[in-house]
Amino acid sequence: MAIASAAKPGAAGRHYWAPGDRKRGEAGRSGSPLLGTRRSQARRSRAQRVAIIELRGTHARLSGVGAITLDGKVTRDEIFVDLKQRVAALTKSGRTPGLGTILVGDDPGSHAYVRGKHSDCAKVGITSIRRDLPADISQATLDETIDELNANPECTGYIVQLPLPKHLDENAALQRVDPDKDADGLHPTNLGRLVLSMPAPLPCTARGIVHLLRRYDVEIAGAHVVVIGRGVTVGRPLGLLLTRRSENATVTLCHTATRDLPSLTRQADIIVAAVGVPHLLTAGMVRPGAAVVDVGVSRTDNGLVGDVHPDVWDVAGHVSPNPGGVGPLTRAFLLTNVVELAEQR
Repeated sequence: MAIASAAKPGAAGRHYWAPGDRKRGEAGRSGSPLLGTRRSQARRSRAQRVAIIELRGTHARLSGVGAITLDGKVTRDEIFVDLKQRVAALTKSGRTPGLGTILVGDDPGSHAYVRGKHSDCAKVGITSIRRDLPADISQATLDETIDELNANPECTGYIVQLPLPKHLDENAALQRVDPDKDADGLHPTNLGRLVLSMPAPLPCTARGIVHLLRRYDVEIAGAHVVVIGRGVTVGRPLGLLLTRRSENATVTLCHTATRDLPSLTRQADIIVAAVGVPHLLTAGMVRPGAAVVDVGVSRTDNGLVGDVHPDVWDVAGHVSPNPGGVGPLTRAFLLTNVVELAEQR
């Protein structure tokens, strides 16, 4: 299914520029003669863009350098520098942001993820608000906890950590969250606002992907982006973000049941793999020089494995590592959403 849109970006859909970035509308930081300014990039024909991408791939193979790493950790640290300054200003005015989490049960992965989020909060000065609940709680108890954070003035935004135990209704829990405290940007109301280009918290992973591509001067305007994965956390909202006027990409949304997936990915300037199938995307499915973002994670006997096969690094122009690519930015933009919510109040 192809997605196209002429939507204008809302205020909450602004570009996020880390310290040292130039103002919007100016050339990217690299000043590369191959890339040129963003305005010149937008004017290029499809044939010119394809030629540049393939030239990058040829240069990488001949030089033995391989793909450029889309480093999410370095990019996250840049964002944290900016967030720390903004949080300090908010605190000075008596509006210290607070991030809340609701964690149900003893899932090790969920506990590690929540610990990481609150560790990030400490680094930038955001108040941590934790609500850890036993696995056997009732839906009513979960609802009461959600209502408590909805009413808590110290909680700027919060998340309900998924997955929940099977006896609890995830959709009901997520819909009970106050949309104005939706730190994940995944409340149905806020996804609707995204469709209508209204200001709202943006889905963290999708926002992180767009920022990571921009940070490394991967050309988005006019690019053909193939997104593999139709989930509500990544695939669907990413298509909406990339087809805004501020990005102007053409998006093809695929999934594991898409017929002849390689024929589509080989046409792509940018590929985002977000299905959770180990090493689904191989070198033969990638045009030389294309940018590849590895989002999906699977737990195997050999540990955690991404959706992108290691041989893709020999063909692509840019690749995000997994871990260390998109993951750090998902957490960074969770904090960014909370800070932006505080700034708007």
